Amino acid sequence: MTNRSHYTRRQIVQLSSAAAAVGLAGCSGVSTGGDGAESETADTSGDDHDEEGGHDEEGGHETVGEPTATAEVGVNTTDDGEAHFGPHVTRVEADGTVTWVLESGSHTATAYHPDNDQPQLVPDGTEPWDSGMLSEEGETFEHTFETEGVYHYYCAPHETGGMIGSVIVGEPDAHEQPALDDPPEDKPHAVREKITELNQMCNEALGQGHD
Repeated sequence: MTNRSHYTRRQIVQLSSAAAAVGLAGCSGVSTGGDGAESETADTSGDDHDEEGGHDEEGGHETVGEPTATAEVGVNTTDDGEAHFGPHVTRVEADGTVTWVLESGSHTATAYHPDNDQPQLVPDGTEPWDSGMLSEEGETFEHTFETEGVYHYYCAPHETGGMIGSVIVGEPDAHEQPALDDPPEDKPHAVREKITELNQMCNEALGQGHD
């Protein structure tokens, strides 16, 4: 009786852990093999977000276009509880402006910058930005990027779930970007995995066929 009771409790713990892992992968939008109920395979996770700038159906990643003067990023929590930026990678010209638009949930758009108590994943000498908490539907935040380079940013309450995005400004040299170095060792696995995915997308957009 005791052994059977113990085994049942252990099963419950295992099932709970598996459910938590699936939930985390769903928030991250990362290919972890458990990206929510709507994903068909691990390689196409996030395909259901194509209309919002998610992954495309052919190469596994969204298409990153040419630099534009302005760009808009949707910030939302889906009905399934997945929090993400769409598109994941945005590209503007030098002196271009990105506007984040809150579609649902409560989120921030915050630069990976030492002034934000984070590792530097933005070009050298650039200023940090932090939207503060966006909580009202339709609320916006904008930032103008003066320096060419790659900028990674995150949502403060959902970073550990992988809610991270990138901005490419102009035509920077991929080899000179702190953001495209290996992900910070002290970050959780889900964060490192998402940054690795973003780095691959940014490198491909800049003509580099490697991570």
